[in-house]
Amino acid sequence: MFAVDDIDEVVARLRSHGAELVGEVVRFEDIYRLCYLRGPEGIIVGLAEELG
Repeated sequence: MFAVDDIDEVVARLRSHGAELVGEVVRFEDIYRLCYLRGPEGIIVGLAEELG
């Protein structure tokens, strides 16, 4: 899991390099936005954006 400042921007940037969103970006309570991405080599990574 990687902490990012703007999850939407990072997802868009990684998609342009061939990554695919696994599921959707979800909100965990009012603390985090989270998602998983699968890269072109099949490796899955998680992203977390802290809210507030």
